[in-house]
Amino acid sequence: MQKQRTGTVVSDKMDKTITVEFYWSQRDRLIGKSRRRVTKFMAHDENNQAHLGDVVRIEETRPLSRHKRWRLLEILQT
Repeated sequence: MQKQRTGTVVSDKMDKTITVEFYWSQRDRLIGKSRRRVTKFMAHDENNQAHLGDVVRIEETRPLSRHKRWRLLEILQT
């Protein structure tokens, strides 16, 4: 089963490609504090349907280019 992530589109300037920002928490073992981390994924958007600020679900797939390893599944919120 492929990994799925939910995030916000932060860039839609490329053709058939979006950049999705995904926030996650990491606990510091030494002091016990939780940190909020961010990861950016480049995802394939075949029909150029996602736009800046949309909340989307992406799924891991085979390598599509040098940086793209994810594809757009659905747009959850516009």
